[in-house]
Amino acid sequence: MKLLFLGKKLRSVIKRGYLLKNILIVIQLLAVLNLQAQLVDTDTLKTVKKLPPVEEEEKVHSPRKATIYSAILPGLGQAYNKKYWKIPIIYIGFGAIGYFIDWNNENYQLFRTGYRHLTDDDPETQDYLKIEAVRRNNYDLNNPTQFNNLKTALSKQQDYYRRNRDLLFISIVGFYGLNIIDASVDAHLFDFDIGDDLTMNWQPSMLNIDNNFIYCVNFRFNF
Repeated sequence: MKLLFLGKKLRSVIKRGYLLKNILIVIQLLAVLNLQAQLVDTDTLKTVKKLPPVEEEEKVHSPRKATIYSAILPGLGQAYNKKYWKIPIIYIGFGAIGYFIDWNNENYQLFRTGYRHLTDDDPETQDYLKIEAVRRNNYDLNNPTQFNNLKTALSKQQDYYRRNRDLLFISIVGFYGLNIIDASVDAHLFDFDIGDDLTMNWQPSMLNIDNNFIYCVNFRFNF
């Protein structure tokens, strides 16, 4: 009976030994895995620290944007270039051209109507008398010479004001284009560095052209 009891006890001890051995193996494996994870984390941190700093992209002033802005709305490109003082000049220019277009058109219509009423042989239509120059000169329309002189004068005046009006329409298109060109040129020169090395010198001089001396001024730029 004692031997049987000792055998059971011995088997129990052996089982406990295997269990402890397995537990130790598991603990060792966990320790190795934890150490490897720490090494990986350390290497990752080192790698991240070695990455170059992120630099903000430098904003470049775009001549293309300035050109498009001024084409969409005159003066908008100048605002983009921070040349705000040019905006009122642009709109004063457009306003002046518009005013003279209207003024020339009114005079053209006045002389055109006066010429038509003078030549329509209708005594009821006398709008040519609204023209101050006609009233002042007191033309005798029964006199063929004076009638023809007035007819020629009215024809020339209506042509004069019509031509001026049409030229002003062309000039407003040119002024619009000048507004676009100005914005584009300013945008190209926006980042131009005007340092202390940029200087201008001038001095009077004389040119000899075919033994004829002409006074002039010489300019010299240093940069």
